[in-house]
Amino acid sequence: MQSLRFISASFVLLLSISFTTSVPIDEAFNHCLTFHCQTPKQFYSSIYTSTNGSFTSILESTAQNLRYLLPSVPKPDFIFTPLDDSQVQAAVVCAKQLGIHMRVRSGGHDYEGLSYVSLIEKPFMILDLAKLRAVNVDIAHNTAWIQAGATIGEVYYRISEKSSVHGFPAGLCTTLGIGGHITGGAYGSMMRKYGLGADNVLDARIVDANGRVLDRAAMGEDLFWAIRGGGGGSFGVILWWKIKLVPVPQTVTVFTVTKTLEQGGNKLLHTWQKVAPKIDDDLFIRVIIQPGNGSVPGKRTVTTSYNALFLGGADRLLQVMKHGFPELGLTSKDCVETSWIKSVLYIAGYPDGTAPEVLLQGKSTSKAYFKAKSDFVREVIPEKSLNALWKIFLQDDGPLMIWNPYGGMMSRITESATPFPHRKGVLYKIQYVTGWLDGEKSMAKHMNWVRKFYSYTAPYVSKYPRETYVNYRDLDIGMNQKNNTSLSKAWSWGYRYFKGNFKRLIKVKSKVDPSDFFRHEQSIPPLLTAKRG
Repeated sequence: MQSLRFISASFVLLLSISFTTSVPIDEAFNHCLTFHCQTPKQFYSSIYTSTNGSFTSILESTAQNLRYLLPSVPKPDFIFTPLDDSQVQAAVVCAKQLGIHMRVRSGGHDYEGLSYVSLIEKPFMILDLAKLRAVNVDIAHNTAWIQAGATIGEVYYRISEKSSVHGFPAGLCTTLGIGGHITGGAYGSMMRKYGLGADNVLDARIVDANGRVLDRAAMGEDLFWAIRGGGGGSFGVILWWKIKLVPVPQTVTVFTVTKTLEQGGNKLLHTWQKVAPKIDDDLFIRVIIQPGNGSVPGKRTVTTSYNALFLGGADRLLQVMKHGFPELGLTSKDCVETSWIKSVLYIAGYPDGTAPEVLLQGKSTSKAYFKAKSDFVREVIPEKSLNALWKIFLQDDGPLMIWNPYGGMMSRITESATPFPHRKGVLYKIQYVTGWLDGEKSMAKHMNWVRKFYSYTAPYVSKYPRETYVNYRDLDIGMNQKNNTSLSKAWSWGYRYFKGNFKRLIKVKSKVDPSDFFRHEQSIPPLLTAKRG
């Protein structure tokens, strides 16, 4: 009888809230949590509204793209920062019962701000997982359980605390929230050796649309498949990932060699396209492409920086480069032998001598206004075409491209193993970025440039579909509308992100969240919702 009275009281409360417009939405949510949460006395200080002095700092704490913090961009009605799994569970139940649209944020790196902004509906709240960042490493079993709010840098550090010969193949940017990072695939400098972060996940705990906490056995293999690369915000709230640790050598080697166009950079980049995907699996050489000062004063040129991690010592690396990529002219002076954890700092761009403890800070101090796009390249771009590319590249004030090599293990995992389909046949991925610091003043100029540049590169990249990386969200390729998601519209981005796996993702979504509770501008639509569009 006691449980019946609890349910009855809860039902009456929710009815009163639903039909009383004078109750602020955050108060209604607060009342609901009291009935559904196992730790009700702990969450009162974890709900922030615009009248709270900490609201702005919490909202901006991990938001990376300043475009989505402009005054003209919609703000959440409130932010909830749960302290444990049961509070996440209660938040989902209450948001669903009260009709509050929810955005889930683990690290705030979403390129289009979808984890902390809703462009399609109000009211909305942010479920911010920033306080859920435990990392429990089990070296004896080569595994770790990690909470969704932890950054990948924290995960790397906690692994290195326990062992100097274990690592995890995930992101190069250390402030990524692990919850959303793995949902998109999670590539990094060990991907050619071990695949993606998502390829090395053994289990997970997730809150589904019905408020249930499910592990791999309870959720079933279809949902477990979908969350490892199917994009964040469509299937539930990730609470924990169980990851498989991989072996790394005591000594690894890093280097960065920079060449301008005047130093033969164009020809070298043409060669890199053929070499980097086929070279030794222990070697990852990406290219960071930026404007630089030319040999003529006042004239800009293009710099290509070959930034690499080798899982081994410098002597073996020099032999690999001598036979595989002699054109770069790598010497022993270019090579830095170090530990795996210090290679993480090097690849992430931290200054020489930075202590690994910096990874425990958990969030980035550098932010900018930016717009990004991505491509996957399956055929070598000719030298002449590269030369023509630079003319448009230099038309922008702050352009950046990063070319990441594929091949190795990435070519040996099938397209359907996870939702991430960009596998065999991909030579490398391109990330295009334009960044600026003066807000709306020059935004249109930069946005127009990156769209123009992206259009110009179309003949040289993958086709049918023009493949795109889901963790580099791009709303230019289409977006859902409130209560109006047609399958044909969703296909415009879904097929580019997931290729043939998109069909299976729709089936999984239709089964686990048919009412489309977890939704955003580019979420996976359930079949019933899609048919209404």
